[in-house]
Amino acid sequence: QVQLVESGGGVVQPGGSLRLSCAASGTRFSINAWGWYRQAPGKQRELVANITSGGNTNYADSVKGRFTISRDNAKNTVYLQMNSLKFEDTAVYYCNGDVIVLRETGLQGFASWGQGTQVTVSS
Repeated sequence: QVQLVESGGGVVQPGGSLRLSCAASGTRFSINAWGWYRQAPGKQRELVANITSGGNTNYADSVKGRFTISRDNAKNTVYLQMNSLKFEDTAVYYCNGDVIVLRETGLQGFASWGQGTQVTVSS
């Protein structure tokens, strides 16, 4: 079993910054691609950014130039640096990992989600 745990959420004023982290724990696993998603009240969950195993990144248009996704493979951790935060960035942020686990029967792949961390942008 692989668990993802987010941290770093909180309350910040418009224009401020936050850094989210998501650490994966378990045995005999690796993370292929990582993603950060968010869900605001009354809205569907949306992709914020993702990063491949090779380090290629992709961002939602709404966060381009303000957010940066990065990963530390040695720590099985992904980060989301959020700058110039806006009211509309308020949401619960979730990390997602494309997990590869080595089982007795071979490799198994599945998606794993964190529990979410609240980001509130408020004056």
